[in-house]
Amino acid sequence: MYTHHILLVLHLLAATIWVGGHLVLAIGFLPKALKHTDFSYIAKFEKTYEPIGMPSLFILVITGIWLAYDYGATFSTWLHFNTPIEKVVSLKLSFLLTSICFAISAQTRVLPQLRKGNLKKLPEMAFHIICVTLLGVLMVIFGSLVRIGGL
Repeated sequence: MYTHHILLVLHLLAATIWVGGHLVLAIGFLPKALKHTDFSYIAKFEKTYEPIGMPSLFILVITGIWLAYDYGATFSTWLHFNTPIEKVVSLKLSFLLTSICFAISAQTRVLPQLRKGNLKKLPEMAFHIICVTLLGVLMVIFGSLVRIGGL
């Protein structure tokens, strides 16, 4: 019982850092970067946030998997959408995989161009940031449904 509660608290704290950081980026830094056509707003945020954001994502994934197992949604039932908890876990995994795709795209295609000074990529970066932020918020919302038995 205590193990589950500790996992849940760690998961919630990591989600606070991960999703909160993306909300700060999307609402606080991104509008300034777009208004001034200046990538440095995003670059400064990234440099500060990444050392705490990436470990929080790692903690989210580990605790999320562990919590899924605690609720009976094991690897063999992921993406089956059969039970209310499986639906939540499957959707959260889908959101995570989509976020990873956005991250790979940003790291391999968009950010290298922005770092070279190609500011035409700034709107594309904004799209990536907004999508990953919305996916994070959706993960929080769907995660909260576990409290009431799932979806």
